[in-house]
Amino acid sequence: MIRRTFHPLPVAALCELAVVAMLALLCCAGVSGQTHPRAQTHAVANSDSAAAPVKSLGNKNAPITMEVFSDYQCPSCGNFYENTLKYMIQDSVASGQVYFVHRDFPLPMHPYSYMAARWSNAAAKIGKFEVVDAALFDNQAAWSADGNIERFVAAAVGPTDFKRIKKLMEGCDVNPNAGVKPAAFNSGQGDHGCLLDTYIEQDKELAKQIPVTQTPTSVITYKGQRYPAMPGFVTWPILKQFFESLLKQ
Repeated sequence: MIRRTFHPLPVAALCELAVVAMLALLCCAGVSGQTHPRAQTHAVANSDSAAAPVKSLGNKNAPITMEVFSDYQCPSCGNFYENTLKYMIQDSVASGQVYFVHRDFPLPMHPYSYMAARWSNAAAKIGKFEVVDAALFDNQAAWSADGNIERFVAAAVGPTDFKRIKKLMEGCDVNPNAGVKPAAFNSGQGDHGCLLDTYIEQDKELAKQIPVTQTPTSVITYKGQRYPAMPGFVTWPILKQFFESLLKQ
């Protein structure tokens, strides 16, 4: 049974985790001529469809990689983004110390989380992950009330980019239960279901291997060594202190 936590980890608990993490010897590797205007538009659309969503920020060669398995409608995930990840992106990611990777893990009890993940993946396909990711968490309470995610995505990107994102959302009208594998993932056919679901399901499969039992869950890799998964909310000062301890090794 998936459970969620809404309380920060005690400082002592995280310190204990850091000690265990530093001593753990895990062998698991870290993550890893002129064209007619109408023809040109069609080419861009095809390119968007074929592109894999880039749901990561920072330098891929940074010494620390932090994967966060998250649910856009989970209040604890929203709290983690607003009070920790946002500062981490501005600080450690911007300075090249941390490579941040978002992983989708929508929970069945949240009716709009799977649809929100679809919008995020569509935006990530055209290089707009960061602004849409922020918009979804910044406005979590508003769209969670009625499921109107589209208006916040539209406000986060320009009209041209929103049109491209909207195009990628074709076939995603039905909001599936997050616990059921969508039809598009089973069939792989472009005319049925939502093709964006493939990427969400891939993240969920990765979560099973860890395993992830609640959201948010963070997985940190330093110099090829993956440390034990860290479930729940952690404050930015404590997380930064943990990063600094790793970088001193």
